[in-house]
Amino acid sequence: MSPSRPDPVLVTPEVLRNWPLPEPSGGKNARGSILVIGGSTETLGAVLLAAVAAMRAGAGKLQVATVASMAPHVATALPEALVRALPQTDGGAIAPEAADTVRDLAEAADAVLIGPGMADKEATQAFGERLLPHLHGPLTLDALGLATVTAEESCVHHLEGRVVLTPNPTEAAYALHVDEDRIDEDPAGSAADLAARTRAVVGLGGATSWIAAPDGRLWRDDSGNAGLGVSGSGDVRAGITGGLLARGAEPAQAALWAAWLHGRAGERLASSVGRLGFLARELPGEVPAALAEVAP
Repeated sequence: MSPSRPDPVLVTPEVLRNWPLPEPSGGKNARGSILVIGGSTETLGAVLLAAVAAMRAGAGKLQVATVASMAPHVATALPEALVRALPQTDGGAIAPEAADTVRDLAEAADAVLIGPGMADKEATQAFGERLLPHLHGPLTLDALGLATVTAEESCVHHLEGRVVLTPNPTEAAYALHVDEDRIDEDPAGSAADLAARTRAVVGLGGATSWIAAPDGRLWRDDSGNAGLGVSGSGDVRAGITGGLLARGAEPAQAALWAAWLHGRAGERLASSVGRLGFLARELPGEVPAALAEVAP
């Protein structure tokens, strides 16, 4: 442990109860709107998982923006959502000019999540370069949504900390331009380094989750199990994070709660389904009950 780095706080139900989530009253508008931007012709499932998870975490209004050829399928799968069809590349990814198509929704949403299921690194980076300067946060960047940060770590500085990055170890290595071995050797330091460089909260996933704030605060979350190492699991965690931001949680608070809720959802499924073999699509349904377990 670096002498200048604070000891991490272990995330427990007691820690969460002492940092309660906002409890909105009234209708769906009081619970905030979430815009989920992502998907491609080959990875539509990721944006669906994230969108459902955001709603299960308590967001009140759902908007989804995805490639035009897949938008009708999203509208059918998510009757709760407003769906915006976006220009796409010849390869079926969200095109850079889609930033102009979705800008009005992004500027008006209470929280934006960019990245689940996005494809084509160059197109995604260009999309982010066109859209991010117009956003005011809160914002979650996940998966390939981190491409713009990887190219220019200062691209979200204007958001003044109203950002949560949710990389896995491989994505964190790309963003820091280091070998993944370094992330494995010092995940806490890597999360803290990325948070300091980007001035954003970092929720680094893995067997143990590390949450680092740009002001130096650090948390460790040990919830979850091996069953969470399954396709789509990270998309669910990103969606939970975005949903909590939409309902008014602070960025570090959202990252903390999302890590624990994601892990606890996995633990609940391990009890009811089995240690291995449950699916990412089953995780969102466990989130409301996990929330109820730690409700103040």
